[in-house]
Formats: sequence, structure tokens, C-alpha cells
Amino acid sequence: MRKQVVSRLPVRAKAAFCLITASGLLYQAKFLPSSSFSDSSPFQGVIRSSRAVFTIAVAVADYKYSLYGLPKDCDEYRRLLSEVHLRSAKRMLKLCEMNKGFYVKAGQFVSSMRQVPKEYSLVLSSLQDQAVPCDFKVIKEAIISNLGQDLSEIFTWFNEQPIAAASIAQVHHARLKDLQEVAIKVQYPGLEKKMKLDTRIMYFLSEFVALFFPEYRFQWLVSEFTEAVSLELDFIQEARNSETMAKNFKNKKIVRVPHIFWDLTTKQVLTMQFCSGHKVDDVEFLKEMKINPERVAKLLAEVFAEMIFIHGFLHGDPHPGNILVSPEGQGGFSLVLLDHGICKKLDEEFRLEYCQLWKALILLDSKMMQHLGERFGVGKYFRYFPIIFTGRTIDSKSALGKGMLVEEQKKMKQDLKALKMEDISSFMESLPSDFLIILRTDELLRSVISKLGASKRVRLLTYGKYATLGLSSKLKPCSDSKVVLYARLIGNLRYIHLRLAVGVMEWLGKLKQYLSKFYRMICSVAVFYF
Repeated sequence: MRKQVVSRLPVRAKAAFCLITASGLLYQAKFLPSSSFSDSSPFQGVIRSSRAVFTIAVAVADYKYSLYGLPKDCDEYRRLLSEVHLRSAKRMLKLCEMNKGFYVKAGQFVSSMRQVPKEYSLVLSSLQDQAVPCDFKVIKEAIISNLGQDLSEIFTWFNEQPIAAASIAQVHHARLKDLQEVAIKVQYPGLEKKMKLDTRIMYFLSEFVALFFPEYRFQWLVSEFTEAVSLELDFIQEARNSETMAKNFKNKKIVRVPHIFWDLTTKQVLTMQFCSGHKVDDVEFLKEMKINPERVAKLLAEVFAEMIFIHGFLHGDPHPGNILVSPEGQGGFSLVLLDHGICKKLDEEFRLEYCQLWKALILLDSKMMQHLGERFGVGKYFRYFPIIFTGRTIDSKSALGKGMLVEEQKKMKQDLKALKMEDISSFMESLPSDFLIILRTDELLRSVISKLGASKRVRLLTYGKYATLGLSSKLKPCSDSKVVLYARLIGNLRYIHLRLAVGVMEWLGKLKQYLSKFYRMICSVAVFYF
């Protein structure tokens, strides 16, 4: 009988009931130290959940109170909205730091998305390098329980200090009995149970926010995060992904992927070849080793363009810690690709359409963009593809990668001002899953390429080249070598044609600007004399 009564409560009343219940636990969440209970205990789970619900409830109240009664199209509203975004982002940061684990991972995930308010991405970006290593006793127990042997039976030497630590695992350097150096990635115990609870709470919170702000729908973001984390928890699948990546780049000696030791790998422990190097964005190291950072940026763009447009198998987490530069290799250096937990096999039809989209973006072919926008399910929002990927408008007259003209910037600002959060939510909800992982990957890549000092044009032309090559289905790694060479020749000829077309378009644009300026000068002279 009671169940029937509760089920008839209005949705807002249910949400309020949940908040009151959670607030009843706030004392414990705020004042009891986390160390009072086991990290995987049910009570600790309740505290973490209560803390999350309370933080979101305060943020919602802040938005409602601070913006109450203001029209959304006025400057005052936009100014206050930015301030509330900043306050709420700081609350989220504190929540992630206190709850640790998947909350830190979620914060990192959000910070890499351009589609969230910039205040959130800027504040939460500080989480990228935040990871507290787990006590070695716990790690040692995890290794022994997974591999069934004591460390002394497997290794001649084992560094108890981790060489890397993240929110779900840490990595140790060791030497096997046959003297091979390895890196052992060990997952923190009890993560699967935590993930189920934490992601359920995140789903609830996204629904709760949408209840009060229907235009702020982030369920797509929670879904993508949940899928990504689920993939990362399976080290067997990560090892398979690593081998697929190695196979795809077997003919590109400048790219290295660590070898997997399958007899020492389980779902929670991954043993791989130890590869030395420095983070890809360590410019000081590159200069010290006399490695040109722009060459590294160009190679990085080429490697990920090949993944997306040709292989259709993408490394979805290219932050600097997952890509190393080694001073060994052809041309004086090589790229080492690590952490293949978040890898995505792109749908073949999507891969080909994405190749066509980039060709259209380079040539500013609005008809093709509109057609592909319908195919991707975004409808009228197709016109924002050029802004998202190339930084220019759909009717831009500026050269590729050279920035927009003043008039274009004004028009773009007006267009973006007219965009509401409802539009952004609708756009993101409409995109296929393959598109979302590419958006996130592309944003991380842009950041690294920018730090390396390369121009935007490097990435744009590289993507244009590989999109053209990718339209030939004969370029797969498993294809016959002669067929691949022929297909690559045809692809290169198509790319030369594309470059010529871009060159002509840019020349005509400059000519038009020159003639327009000349015409205005003649008119002003004529007015002066007559």
C-alpha cells in the first residue's frame, strides 16, 4: 500500500525526498574522516553518494536563486551565469577531491569536453594530474591473488614506488627472471562495486539537474563516461586493444606499442614491456634532446588521423601521460602509445562518412555537410561542424587554419549568442557514440599539438590528407601490399587535388578581398573629387 502512495508522488517531491534523506547523512559525509570506514564499505558508499547529492543540490539552488527573474538574453544574465558556473565548478572540484576514485575520473572526463561550460573544463582540468598512489601492501596482495605466485618467484627486482598512478590503477617497474624489464599495471581492489554505485548516483544526479533545468541534459555525458570506465576496468580487453594497435602500426617503425606478457596478465593485472620516454608535451626535454617539437606534433596528428580515417580503431584517451616520446627510433625519436583501455572500433559506414565530412570541411562544401549532418542525426546543427573542427564558419572566406576575418568573428559571436543550452543538449544527444569519442579525442589532441607550438593548419591539412586516403577501403593493414600501394597512390593524387582546390579557393578569397578594398578606395577618391 505504501509503495502505491510513494509512486504517485510528483517527480519534484520524489527528488526533494531523496535530498532530505541524503542531507540526513550530511553530517557523516562532511565531518567523519573517510579513514573511519573501509573504502569499499557500504557506509562509505552512502557517504560518497550523500556528498554528491548534497553538492548538486546546492549547485541547483545557486543557479535557481542567482538567476531568478532575469531574462536569458540580457548581458546581466550571462555575467551572473558565468559566476554561478565558476562557483559550481569549484564545488564539483572539491567533491571529486573528497570522493576520489571514479569522481576524479569523471572530473577528468568532463574537463576534456569542450561542450560543457568553459568554467567547468578550466577548473576541473586541475584533476588531470591528481592521483594518490595506493599502499604497496594492497598492490602486492592484488598481484599475488591474481598471478598466484609471490613476487620473488616472478621478478628479480620490483620497484615498490609506482612510476605512474591514476584514479583506477597504478604502474610499477620490475625485472623478470629472464631479465626483461616490464611495467605492471595493477587495478585498485573493489572498483567494480564502486563503479556501479557511483555511476548510478551520477545518472540520478543528471536526471535531477534536468528536472529543474530541462535544457541542461547531461545523460549522454554520463553514458559515455560509464562506457569508457567499464572498458578501462577490463585489463584483458586492454591487452587485446594494445595488440590490435601494434598490428595496425606494424609498418610504422616510428610508433611503438608495448608487448603484452599474457602469462602475467589478468582482468586486474596487466604486464607489458617497459618503454622509457617523456610525456609528449614535455617541450624542454624535446629541445634538450634536439627533437623538433613541431615534428612531434605533425607525427602525432598523422598517427591519430591514421587511426580515425584509415584503421577505424581509435585510442580514445590521448592525454600527455599516455603518449611518450623516446629519443630512440628513425629520425631521432619515436612515439610510444600507452594505456589502451579506452579504444573504440568505429563503425565502417560511420568511418567513411566521417572521411567525407572532413573533405567537406576543408572545401567548405555546405551541401555535403548538410547531407552528412542529416546522416549523423544533427539536422540544422550541421552548420556548426566547421566551427567545432576547423575554427571557421560555414561561409568563411578566410584561409584554412588562419583564423577568421573580423566580420566573420562578429557574425559567429552573434550566432553563438543565439544558441541556447537546449541547442547544445539536443546536438550532443543526437550524435552517434562514435562521434562523441572522436570529439573528446580531438580536443585532447588539439591541446597537445598547441603546447608543442604547431599551427592549427598542421592538424587540419593532416586530417584532410588522411580523410582522402581513408575513402579508399584498400588501405587496411591486412590488405595485399600491392593493392595498398595502388590505393595509396590514388589517395595521394586525390589529396593533391584537394590541396590545389584549397589553394585556388584561398587565392580567390584574397583576390576578392583585394578587389573589394580597391573598389572602396576608388569610391572614396571619387567622392573626394566629385
